[in-house]
Amino acid sequence: MPGMTIRGIRILLATQYTPGAPIKASEAAGLSALPFVMVQPVLDVLAAVGMLEDDRPAPLEAWFMAHTAGLAEPMRSETRIWFLALRDGSTIAPRTRPRRVSTVRHRVMTVTPALRAWTAAGHQSLREITSEDVRDVLAADGSERAKALSSLRSLFRFLKSRKVIFVNPSARMRAERVQRGQPLPIDLQLVRDLLNSSDPARAALTALIAFHAPRNAQLRALLLTDIRDGRMFLAGTTVVLADPVRARINAWLDERTRRWPNTANAHLFINKHTAVRTCPVSIPWITTTLGISAQAIREDRILHESIATRGDVRRLGDLFGLTVGGAERYVIPIEPKSTIT
Repeated sequence: MPGMTIRGIRILLATQYTPGAPIKASEAAGLSALPFVMVQPVLDVLAAVGMLEDDRPAPLEAWFMAHTAGLAEPMRSETRIWFLALRDGSTIAPRTRPRRVSTVRHRVMTVTPALRAWTAAGHQSLREITSEDVRDVLAADGSERAKALSSLRSLFRFLKSRKVIFVNPSARMRAERVQRGQPLPIDLQLVRDLLNSSDPARAALTALIAFHAPRNAQLRALLLTDIRDGRMFLAGTTVVLADPVRARINAWLDERTRRWPNTANAHLFINKHTAVRTCPVSIPWITTTLGISAQAIREDRILHESIATRGDVRRLGDLFGLTVGGAERYVIPIEPKSTIT
């Protein structure tokens, strides 16, 4: 355990009024004023030993209140009922599972423009909204219309099931399904530069994606034990690593050991923030390290495989874990070879 974490815990224990009692997260937050202590590792250790009383505001709550500031009441309160069900799930019919943070944020952000427009028009409650009001705030077509309508339908459907509103104004409204664009190749010189980068983390990340195209979530979840015997072990599949990938991973492991020899983090990729914890790196860290979206490199790799195999959907699905529909995005129509008769 790093010395700064030990010092932080000792300070908290020494200032306790009731020794042995759980320590509140709000009290631990005071350590941030000290230049030699990082708060999050202290919280992680306290939580692991059952000594943390997490009295911080619920995740996303402050974000939701700030994002919906200025909405009319009770419209804001009605929307919050739906937001809490997305965030926490519900055991009351209709039962729902908690959604991912990114999904909750997306849902709220896509309905907020409509709510603000209705507030500006003088509406106080979602009970007042009609089908015509919904049509007025929707784009004529395209992906923005589809996203907004999907979230509004979720909002009104849920509130009607809870008898918060009496009529679902978005019922029977449909948006045309927006087809995802065909992936485009990226500049290969950029990929070569990243592969030959002097930064071992950048080179290793690029090599893994450019040769084997794992997803962001798979990259973040990779453990040291998932790379062994020249193979990468992912959930449900085993990938034989290309020689250039093995060389760059070995270079990264040397750098990792040099910089953080005593880290307890078992993930393959770590940084200065996660080295003192046990959590994975974030997607923004991967993007920042690469200087380009990892998804762009992954799509370029799959596209090249599609071209090399003349659009073999089965092969793309097996190699990259794609569904049939997902693999078809990478299939470029190939003209049959003409024959001389």
